[in-house]
Amino acid sequence: MYSNRSNLVIGFHGCDKSTCHALVHHPQIIKISEEPHDWLGHGFYFWENNFARAREWAVQKVKQGRFKEPAVVGAVIDLGHCCDFLDSGHIEMLTTYYYAMEKIYNEIGKPLPVNRNIARDVHKDKLLRELDCAVIEYMHAVIFKNYKNDIGIHGMSDLKMFDSVRCAFIEGGPAFKGAGIREKNHIQICIRNLNSIKGFFIPRENLDFYSWSLNKYLQLENN
Repeated sequence: MYSNRSNLVIGFHGCDKSTCHALVHHPQIIKISEEPHDWLGHGFYFWENNFARAREWAVQKVKQGRFKEPAVVGAVIDLGHCCDFLDSGHIEMLTTYYYAMEKIYNEIGKPLPVNRNIARDVHKDKLLRELDCAVIEYMHAVIFKNYKNDIGIHGMSDLKMFDSVRCAFIEGGPAFKGAGIREKNHIQICIRNLNSIKGFFIPRENLDFYSWSLNKYLQLENN
């Protein structure tokens, strides 16, 4: 009942500069991520209202040799029917799908994927989320299968496929000594239904509003 998010949100996508300009000028051509370790399953990823984190991620990819020049593209997003893991109901639902998937793996004698650390991550944040990705993708697959069956039998369905997936992540070292707040805390959005992306834009740099105001009112005083 409450899974539709009615407000538009701003998301930022870290990328190579060439990708940034391609998305702005050719917004119909969007390549989604389909990595086995994607944190929220397969889709197009954004940092919610977090330009700095998107920029930091792009810079890191340049250092790794994966991008030539770091850039950030912004987007106006309608989350639509959102699987939001800040919602207790959706967490409980995913747990149910996990146990269903676990049963299938046990029956065929196949080990479940696991979330894994990478060597360079000193905080051990399990950056390769292969288990999470597998469970989320299993959930989407089951929902789609049941939706398709309903359409085939009844010509309609009460089921809804998720347009987006959203979650908050606690990541990085403490913001200060003894802090429970972490340096890289963020909210991530994974868009599955690309119609949820209403448009891309190149983010503007902040202007010094105080200096502008000071000059403006100094001029008025001098006049």
